[in-house]
Amino acid sequence: MRRRSLGRQFGWLWASYAVSAYGSGLGFGALPLIAVLVLDASPVQVSTLSAVGPAVGALVALPLGPWVEFRRKRPVMITMDLARFAVMMTIPVAYAFGRLSFVQLLVVSVVVAAAKIAFGAASGAYLKALVRQDDLLVANARFESTNWSSIAVGPPLGGAAIGLFGPVITVVVDAVSYLLSALGLTVIRGREDHPDRTAKRQVRAGELLDGWRHILSHSGLRSLYLNHLLVSGLIMATEPLLAVLLLRQLGFSPWQYGLAFAVPCLGGLIGSRLAGRVVARYGRYQILRTVGTLRAVWLIGLAFVQPGVVGLAMVIAVELAIIISMSLYTPVLATYRLEHTPKDRIARTLMAWSISSSAAIAILSALGGLLAAATSPRTAIAVAGLLILASPLLLPRRQGPPLTSDLAVSTAHALPPVAVGSREAKYPPYNRDAALH
Repeated sequence: MRRRSLGRQFGWLWASYAVSAYGSGLGFGALPLIAVLVLDASPVQVSTLSAVGPAVGALVALPLGPWVEFRRKRPVMITMDLARFAVMMTIPVAYAFGRLSFVQLLVVSVVVAAAKIAFGAASGAYLKALVRQDDLLVANARFESTNWSSIAVGPPLGGAAIGLFGPVITVVVDAVSYLLSALGLTVIRGREDHPDRTAKRQVRAGELLDGWRHILSHSGLRSLYLNHLLVSGLIMATEPLLAVLLLRQLGFSPWQYGLAFAVPCLGGLIGSRLAGRVVARYGRYQILRTVGTLRAVWLIGLAFVQPGVVGLAMVIAVELAIIISMSLYTPVLATYRLEHTPKDRIARTLMAWSISSSAAIAILSALGGLLAAATSPRTAIAVAGLLILASPLLLPRRQGPPLTSDLAVSTAHALPPVAVGSREAKYPPYNRDAALH
């Protein structure tokens, strides 16, 4: 079957995303690895690194919502890429001079998290203006497929690079990928119209909460939002705990650690490529309900990982099941969210979603670290696996409201492709790298 063309401008956007995604794939879990291997960080410190970045980054990003909403989106995306390039390059410089510290890793994680949120909000609004409404699922599925393929290829290469060139080489590659992404975005031609200045003047102090107001007033979005906070928070909270369990307690090498998450990412290609077909056959609501339930049942398996080949195979199997479910679910969720958000509120809605997700990850990561310190990383992972089993109760129990007329008109009147040009999301909601594009 011939691949559907979404236009040259989307092609450049997709190419820029691919460059940064593969850079992040190579730098998979770079900050936790550096904390463990270079700074000999404790489980509490590693969990703190994963918690502080999303939490403080979310606070920094909060006032950026209206700023992103009422500015051209492509310059915002370029600025966020350049900011991430600059701050990440401080790590190899400090390491070279023997000055790298845990505090610096915390600062870098904060800046990267805030830039990631702003980038994601701008890119979501940009994508909705760039492609037609009936192409949104196709576009989101392509970003999802690229994301998982980058993680499949990147971590084994990153692990090998760390063994050959030292622990910060993947940070350098990841930073450069942000620079290349920014350069790619500048190639996109066409004039992007400036958002309505009148709407900007009418916004008052309550503008910071407009994204949450929209989410919580929409029954379908509200249920999916609450479910997402719990699922993404618990999955990401296990990342630093699993790093400590595998690398320190079970004796896995860095390349084995990367391989354990790289191979299952091939499942992301399966899920993302199936998204359009299964939605066409079963309907969006059925996919959100069924796959949203399936993605919650696998995490508990990580609590039973053992050393050696058997343990490695078990991690791969559990992660494969999670990733197939997530890669099928994520583009459907992302498309639903864009379709049910007015054009003049997309950036603030996406930013509210990302800020809440970052806060949930921070809180649950901190709690996971404290529980691991009081018990063990394995026990904390088991608790997360049990809690996530309750997440399907938050999914919509009936089909949400249809696309309203004002949203349909807003989408129909979106900027044409000639007028305008993914980690976290990097990320998609689920990605083992906290600094996803």
